[in-house]
Amino acid sequence: MRSGEKCLVIGSGISGVGSVALLERMGADVTLYDSGENLTAEQIKAKLPEGSRARCVAGELPQEMISGTQTVVLSPGVPVDIPLVNALRERGASVIGEIELGYREEKGRVAAITGTNGKTTTTTLVGRIMEAHFGKDKVFVVGNIGNPYTSECLKTAPDTVTVGEISSFQLETIHDFHPAVSAILNITPDHLNRHHTMEAYVAAKENITLNQTKDDICVLNYENEYTRQFGARCPARAVYFSSARELDEGYFLRGETIVRRMRGTERELLNIRSGMKLVGMCNVENVMAAIAVADGMGVPTETSLRVIKEFRAVEHRIEFVAAKGGVDYYDDSKGTNPDAAIQGIRAMSRPTVLIGGGYDKGSEYDEWIESFGGRVKWLVLIGQTREKIAACARKHGFDRIRFADTYEECLRLCTELAQEGDAVLLSPACASWGMFRNYEERGDIFKEYVRSLA
Repeated sequence: MRSGEKCLVIGSGISGVGSVALLERMGADVTLYDSGENLTAEQIKAKLPEGSRARCVAGELPQEMISGTQTVVLSPGVPVDIPLVNALRERGASVIGEIELGYREEKGRVAAITGTNGKTTTTTLVGRIMEAHFGKDKVFVVGNIGNPYTSECLKTAPDTVTVGEISSFQLETIHDFHPAVSAILNITPDHLNRHHTMEAYVAAKENITLNQTKDDICVLNYENEYTRQFGARCPARAVYFSSARELDEGYFLRGETIVRRMRGTERELLNIRSGMKLVGMCNVENVMAAIAVADGMGVPTETSLRVIKEFRAVEHRIEFVAAKGGVDYYDDSKGTNPDAAIQGIRAMSRPTVLIGGGYDKGSEYDEWIESFGGRVKWLVLIGQTREKIAACARKHGFDRIRFADTYEECLRLCTELAQEGDAVLLSPACASWGMFRNYEERGDIFKEYVRSLA
């Protein structure tokens, strides 16, 4: 980045604000733009650190700014194919994302994790393992997990490690980003309203290995068709994990024991009942992936196992909230697509009243409904997708469905339907937009309601 370079940051969320702060420190001439209907330039300016000299623009971007921009930094929520971005690209502007911008100032090693589901749990766990080995002051956990890369990259050094949760949106705009170890946990249909086709979504996920070589490692799920097939053409050395079969090489589950088999040497690592607090097969896979990433980064296995034994579920991911009146309540608000919500259902050991519905990302719900088995006794639906989900459920012979017009009505209804010995699970299989600012708010309201129960 040259001093005085004209840079346009699109999107005034935490990624955009982080990008502006970093660009200003690098001497760039920065404009922060947001097309949000209810935003003003003054409101955007108020988000920036005191002393920022960045111009702030709301509404429509003036033509002279389009023609004069040299570098565009997109926040993850900004599609790469909207007319404004296309116009900037056609006029010769370099289009990158916040992750790419942060990486260009990275001085240490990077471990990067993507996948449709399990990213946050795996990234958080890998971060804790890295901190246990390298020290908290030597590890930075960034990306889609909520901490902008641009806020941490200048603190990195040759002996630091950055662990990144990287979404498909963020992977669309990388150029030089080069992790020493990457992981693609799984790929299932999601965000098709943004990526348009499954092929484009898969390609975005695979982009995490764009600059890797055979000197690097990519951890892949053998039980996912997309990631298994990608291993054959992956530019990095593919290391597999499997929850369903023994592998000639890799990490796998034998009975209730996670086993590592590498170069003809086998070691039993941990019992999934006594050696981890996380529940559900999805978390067994997350743990195997975390061990593989940590091994690839040179962390002693004993350190990984010690951290895993004490690690609890991240907030909003099959999180036990409380037992009230003999009913267990679980917050899985991060189950924002059908595949993630399937994992939540599989983790339930009681008859379950399930909360579903929300924003329509173009998902299909057949596999989710089919996963109910005998676990789900009632399905309470809210939001934009409720009619679509109800029709799908009835097609599959499930008709124990109730509608709620508001979230408050939904929560009261679940309490009435649940009997002693049951569970209530918030695992909507849909995004939260339209009713909530994000899935965290949806989960927080659920937890507040549960804790208020007598």
